[in-house]
Amino acid sequence: LVQVVDSGGCSVQSGGSLRLSCTFSGFAFADSDMGWYRQVPGPANECELVSSDRADGTEFYEKSVKGRFNISRDNAKSTLYLQMDNLKPEDTARYYCAADSRPYVLCTGGILKAYWGQGTQVTVPS
Repeated sequence: LVQVVDSGGCSVQSGGSLRLSCTFSGFAFADSDMGWYRQVPGPANECELVSSDRADGTEFYEKSVKGRFNISRDNAKSTLYLQMDNLKPEDTARYYCAADSRPYVLCTGGILKAYWGQGTQVTVPS
């Protein structure tokens, strides 16, 4: 049984920092591509890939977060992290962790639904 426990979201001032974390179980975390997503404004409940850490060690960062966000993983704890620094109002969104690295996908995860967290809200007031 795959389980995902996510945490870390809250409201933080512009320029502040936040760390999101997700703990996974029920599959080979160390061998999996992992990603952080955020919900895109609009009615379609779509998510864009913010950052990914693939099993081969390659990382991806969406252009607007490059240099401010850092993804990391602790394979021994099956935990994925997203360190978010210098937060901006435009970072406000619901963030999802997932055993997924597709660039653009429904926030339910689609066919990988079981491997997605429930999401956590990050708010950066303007």
